[in-house]
Amino acid sequence: MKYIRNSNLTIGIDEAGRGALAGPVYAACCLIDENFDKSILDDSKKLSPKQREAARSKIVSSCIYGIGFATHKEIDESNILKATFLAMERAFDKFLNDAAEKRIDIGQAEIVVDGPFLPPFLEKWDGTSLLRCAEPDFSAFAIVKADNKVPAVMAASILAKTARDEMMLLADRKWPQYGYAQHKGYGTLAHRQAIRKFGRSPIGRKTFSIS
Repeated sequence: MKYIRNSNLTIGIDEAGRGALAGPVYAACCLIDENFDKSILDDSKKLSPKQREAARSKIVSSCIYGIGFATHKEIDESNILKATFLAMERAFDKFLNDAAEKRIDIGQAEIVVDGPFLPPFLEKWDGTSLLRCAEPDFSAFAIVKADNKVPAVMAASILAKTARDEMMLLADRKWPQYGYAQHKGYGTLAHRQAIRKFGRSPIGRKTFSIS
């Protein structure tokens, strides 16, 4: 279904780290102001680290947002999809708290989630291609590659990516033999070789294959 914007307020939700072999999966939820400079936004994977950090700084200083994560243990205990939804729900809860603290009215907003599925906390099937969340003031859409199309999702993508990268840099200090500073836990050849040599790290995802 084609997404046609029907609201002046769009809340974006995206994740980072879903395909990694180690570390948590992060999610972010963001509402950008109409006057925000959208030219600095893009899918976080398309931006350089310097560009992501510059965008992150402007987002956190002027936008309503929330960031959440699910641990590697939670990923192993359920599965990556459920853990991703859990991270999104935690990010959304923090977003709502931020909006309440700043007294921002988010009624009549639309929520756009990157990917093919809406997380359960937003789902309510109404018999059409539109999924509506439980709150009647919200409409929620799941859109594949929304991080290439919707500025609020781009902003969420940047927040999730930079937050997770920061965590993986801290992990690199504890377990430098795995090279987390370079690959952030993703399945590069160097990372797979390190796992074969040293075994899985304390933040390794046991249910993910390294073959």
